Amino acid sequence: MSSPPPPKQYGVTKPISMAGPTEADMQRNRELEKIAKDWVKELTRLRGYSDQMVEDANALIFTFGSYRLGVHGPGADIDALCVGPSYVSREEDFFFILHNILAEMEEVTELQPVLDAHVPVMKFKFDGLSIDLLYASISRLVVPEDLDISDMSVLNDVDEPTVRSLNGCRVADQILKLVPNVEHFCTTLRCLKFWAKRRGVYSNVTGFLGGVNWALLVARVCQLYPNAVPSMLVSRFFRVYTMWRWPNPVMLCAIDEAELGFSVWDPRKNRRDKTHHMPIITPAYPCMNSSYNVSTSTLRVMMDQFQYGNTICEEVELNKAQWSALFEPYLFFESYRNYLQVDIVAANADDLLAWKGWVESRLRQLTLMIERDTYGKLQCHPYPHEYVDTSKPCAHCAFFMGLQRKPGEVVQEGMEICVSHIRRKQIPPYVFPEGYKRTRHPRLASQQRSSENGNEYQTGSGLKRKKDPESVDQDGPEKRQSISPQKQDSLSPDHLAPSSVRSGTGSNVEPVIPDKRVLNQEIAEGGDVSNSSVITSVTSEVGSCEDVGNESVAGSSEGNNGSVEGSNNLVSSQSDSCDADSQSLLENRHLDGNGAFQDGVHEELEV
Repeated sequence: MSSPPPPKQYGVTKPISMAGPTEADMQRNRELEKIAKDWVKELTRLRGYSDQMVEDANALIFTFGSYRLGVHGPGADIDALCVGPSYVSREEDFFFILHNILAEMEEVTELQPVLDAHVPVMKFKFDGLSIDLLYASISRLVVPEDLDISDMSVLNDVDEPTVRSLNGCRVADQILKLVPNVEHFCTTLRCLKFWAKRRGVYSNVTGFLGGVNWALLVARVCQLYPNAVPSMLVSRFFRVYTMWRWPNPVMLCAIDEAELGFSVWDPRKNRRDKTHHMPIITPAYPCMNSSYNVSTSTLRVMMDQFQYGNTICEEVELNKAQWSALFEPYLFFESYRNYLQVDIVAANADDLLAWKGWVESRLRQLTLMIERDTYGKLQCHPYPHEYVDTSKPCAHCAFFMGLQRKPGEVVQEGMEICVSHIRRKQIPPYVFPEGYKRTRHPRLASQQRSSENGNEYQTGSGLKRKKDPESVDQDGPEKRQSISPQKQDSLSPDHLAPSSVRSGTGSNVEPVIPDKRVLNQEIAEGGDVSNSSVITSVTSEVGSCEDVGNESVAGSSEGNNGSVEGSNNLVSSQSDSCDADSQSLLENRHLDGNGAFQDGVHEELEV
């Protein structure tokens, strides 16, 4: 009698985790659902419905995203959807009444409503657990306990924001139905999400890919290799997407064109769909492109990373490398010669949370503007990580972008522009018709003329005086504080202090770039313009500290694709109460409410 076959093992190792939600997870879910049910019952009573209606009033909580797919990790957000009856609205009841209920609860912290996002969301922490809560009001007076969120009938008579809110759950359910082996899919997805974060390409809002995008890409590879184990699927993932010819779309099933009147992704009919660089189509009606945020620059970065992953996997298969090499972190600050720094400053931590989210959502627009205004000749790499300078007196964080000229781009000879930062002593003599004349500061000259100590004398080159320990020389210590310790004649880009130009309404930003002589010398020698980082800080003055950060976070919404108002409206808002710290911020090359371009922009922005 033959022995039973051994239990099937998926992949070369056991799955990372087969565990479902813990009891603590289930308890939090029940508490959140109770809040939603009580909220709907109270609204039903206040609206004057019968006692029976109040008793039947109901709301349901569904999870989606990584939590629903079983690939969430410690500290990850839980994406949740609250489904309520038709008479409970999103704008007034969800974002106002429920918001106020949550704000009064001790368990709830960091409450942040985001009404104007592509998918409206309420962000908060519940007992320390991050939750992104959406709301969908379906066309029913009573929400049944056994509601099937995948049924097409839930889309009847609802608006598009409701459809987008419902689609998170509907897409997660469809993915799990369309992959040949759910456990292999989950293990592979966990691996690739970790890889994407290590390599700096996990961020939907910045223009890379978010959780649902990676899930769809992995699901498609699982379909293409239905009998493969996770180690094979990881290797095939990089092989497939290194060779993929974008913008050919990734689809898990045929696009369903149900006659409910909602627009579906179709570049043959929709002009906007033709502009998408990396279409990854959701499998639930109405089928949409989940990766519309991807730009030319971010697609280039991801393709480079896919190639890197493919190379490592090939070496692993030849026993020339270990799997650990695949997950080496991307050395962003060693990958470019020039960088753009975006400093975000607010009066307090709460303001910074809202202000940072709004600015981060606009970084994608900055990337698009750089691509457009340089005709693709300057490539931009936004890095989806924030950095905090704890020495700053105000709440602060910073984002960085790598800049480089497009490979193979030839600089046109015969026409150049060079914008340099120079001090008064460095002004060239040819601008003075009668030769170089160094004028004295009016205040000092006046003091010298009124001096009665007899220590002054006149020369042909102007008024001078003998050394006086109590006198103030034009180049005394007070002025030298803002100048590099090096000789002025040999100032390097790394030691130039930013200039200060207020950027009020309609004002221009003064460019600050290395000494023209240094630039010309380095260009003549065939070297780079500067080895230092490009640090660009652009500010928008908002007024008092109380006004800072009152803009809502835009999320990764398609509705936020308008250009930013004003040319210098992007990065930081700092109130008058922070002005006392402006000098220290200047010395650290951070914002003090002024804009400055500096270090090496000449090289990257040549026509």
